[in-house]
Amino acid sequence: MTGPLLRPDARHSLRFQRDCRLLNAVAYRQVFECKPEPRKTTDRYWTILAAPNGGGSARLGLIMMKKRVKLAVKRNRLKRLTRESFRQHRHSLTGLDIIVMARQDAATADSQLLGKALLKHWQRLAKYSTPAASATLLPHG
Repeated sequence: MTGPLLRPDARHSLRFQRDCRLLNAVAYRQVFECKPEPRKTTDRYWTILAAPNGGGSARLGLIMMKKRVKLAVKRNRLKRLTRESFRQHRHSLTGLDIIVMARQDAATADSQLLGKALLKHWQRLAKYSTPAASATLLPHG
């Protein structure tokens, strides 16, 4: 077998569970009204805001406005893509509450391009995250 091996409990930790989501208006407001201003990163497809959450794990909130992305099928596709990308990279975003907002061009872009754009955002935001409590990967040996 090649590559790193996941511990049995690590597979469970990669799921997009309830504690990895912003669940209510108060949680979203804390990011929007963060003092000092929340970290903002933007490109042609996404606007992303991030604020420290004081906790250990990263949390994600999604805003896919009907005004920007007309069809529900496209909004749902963008949400699935964003959740999956976040799930794969959240270990590098610990201690942040993140809100991802789709821009109009995201509706017509292909998934690979959107995934690459999200990766660039995660890499920018990782600079502001707190160190992970423990690694989820074991060295291959």
